[in-house]
Amino acid sequence: MSRSLPKPKRVVDLHAETFLDNWEDYQADELLRESIDHLREQLDAAIYWEYPEIHFIHGRGRGVLRDVVYSELRSYQADGLVAHFHPSYCNPDVVIVILAL
Repeated sequence: MSRSLPKPKRVVDLHAETFLDNWEDYQADELLRESIDHLREQLDAAIYWEYPEIHFIHGRGRGVLRDVVYSELRSYQADGLVAHFHPSYCNPDVVIVILAL
């Protein structure tokens, strides 16, 4: 079987400037949407490649991105694709996602 999705990194930064070339041209709500789309792409690829876990950097700030990331992860968990997730013990700006294998 050939794999069609590229392997994601084990640690994914969700800040738009790390994956968008023209991030300055976006409004704040658009950047948030792009970050969540990026999370979905990377998480779906990690599931596809059967990673045991993946880490997402959401940062500190006001917690807007973190809240949306956690909400999205709860929906993946409800669908049985994520076993659980929690903030990194070393860095609370990172969420560790344990995939359901």
